[in-house]
Amino acid sequence: MWRSYLRLRDPGRRLLNRPAGGPTASVGPGPTHPAPARAYAPPTERKRFYQNVSITQGEGGFEINLDHRKLKTPQAKLFTVPSEALAIAVATEWDSQQDTIKYYTMHLTTLCNTSLDNPTQRNKDQLIRAAVKFLDTDTICYRVEEPETLVELQKNEWDPIIAWAEKRYSMEIGSSTSIMGPSIPAKTREVLVNHLASYNMWALQGIEFIVTQLKSMVLTLGLIDLHLTVEQAVLLSRLEEEYQIQKWGNIEWAHDYELQELRARTAAGALFVHLCSESTTVKHKLLQD
Repeated sequence: MWRSYLRLRDPGRRLLNRPAGGPTASVGPGPTHPAPARAYAPPTERKRFYQNVSITQGEGGFEINLDHRKLKTPQAKLFTVPSEALAIAVATEWDSQQDTIKYYTMHLTTLCNTSLDNPTQRNKDQLIRAAVKFLDTDTICYRVEEPETLVELQKNEWDPIIAWAEKRYSMEIGSSTSIMGPSIPAKTREVLVNHLASYNMWALQGIEFIVTQLKSMVLTLGLIDLHLTVEQAVLLSRLEEEYQIQKWGNIEWAHDYELQELRARTAAGALFVHLCSESTTVKHKLLQD
C-alpha cells in the first residue's frame, strides 16, 4: 500500500501531472453515508480552572479528579471508566490542556461521556445494528468506472483490504460501480453481528465513532484488528480525495488541518476500543505533583 502512497505524494511519480488549477469535485457518485447518531457536542473552549489532575479507584471503576473536584458527565453522572489505562488516557487529555480547555481536542473524554450518559438511549443490539448498517455504504465498496488511473488505484489499494476481511471473517463483501453499491449477503451481516457482539457497550461506542470517521466498516475492522495503522486507514478512506488533490491541487493549510484532525479522531477511537476493556488493580495514580 505504501508504494502507492509514495506515488501519490512524490511529484516525480504521481499518477497524473498536476495542472495549474481546476475543480476539486468527486469524479464518482460515491455512497451516501447514513448520518451518525448524535453524541455530545462539547463547548468550544473554557478557561482552565484546575491545577492538578489525578485518578482514584472507586466502587464503580476509576474516577478523574480535577484538584479536589470529581469530574462529572454532561448529565451530572460521576465520570467513571472501567479501566485504569483508560482513566490515565482521559486524565492526560485534561492535564495537557493549557490556559484554555479546548474540549474539541478531548476525543476520549467525549467518548466516555457518550458511553456513560448514552444520550441516544440505545442498547447493545441497536449499537451493533447501526455499525453493521454502515457496510451498505462502505467507502471502499463503491468504485468509479473512470478515469482509468483512479479505477486502477482503487483496485490496487482497496481490493487487498476487502480480500483480507473476507478471509479473516469468512464472509463475502465484494464491490460495485453501481450507485446502489454491492449486494451484501445476509450471512455476512450475521457474521459481523456475531463478531461485534463480543465487544462491550463501551467498545461498540468507539467502533461506531471510528466508522463515522472513516466511512467504512471494513477499514474499521482492519484498524481494530491491527491489520492497518491509523495512517493507513485514514489514507485509504481518503483515497479518491488524495487522488483529486494530486490532480487539481489543494488549499494546503485546509487539507493538512483536515487530515490531522481525521487522524486524531480515528486514533482516539481505536485507542478507546482497546482500552475500554483493560483492567488493573492499582488504586491511585497521581499525574501531576
